[in-house]
Amino acid sequence: MRLATAEDTRAYGARLAALLRPGDLLVLSGPLGAGKTTLVQGIAEGLKVRGPITSPTFVIARVHPSLHQGPPLVHADAYRLGGDLEVDDLDLDASLEESVTVVEWGEGLVEGLSEDRLEIHIDREAGDEARLVTLRAVGARWADTPSDPPED
Repeated sequence: MRLATAEDTRAYGARLAALLRPGDLLVLSGPLGAGKTTLVQGIAEGLKVRGPITSPTFVIARVHPSLHQGPPLVHADAYRLGGDLEVDDLDLDASLEESVTVVEWGEGLVEGLSEDRLEIHIDREAGDEARLVTLRAVGARWADTPSDPPED
């Protein structure tokens, strides 16, 4: 999917949130500046959680409680983590069942948290603000889910 602007990326995240439920794990990958946090901002908006949503690079993980009796959003960043032991220290599995968990830079590190996950790769087009988003559904949870979130 091609998203022309950062606002389109946020809107896509908000639409994606309509498909999410407690226990969902999303693993985001892509280069620096691709729009991973921008996508999470849209997901947070769609889930109606307390913000602001900023890159958790230095905090590593933040919990954003729901403002409307929905699941909390756990937003983590594995960019600075050195391996499985440091991921284990985050205890993401402790809140996985009742939260929507989104991990930036989690590829190769957090897949063991759940047999079911949505892997989202975001890339930038050269010389453009556009983002290219690729979804990969893993596990039975996502077997019957459309690959493109519904329009508003």
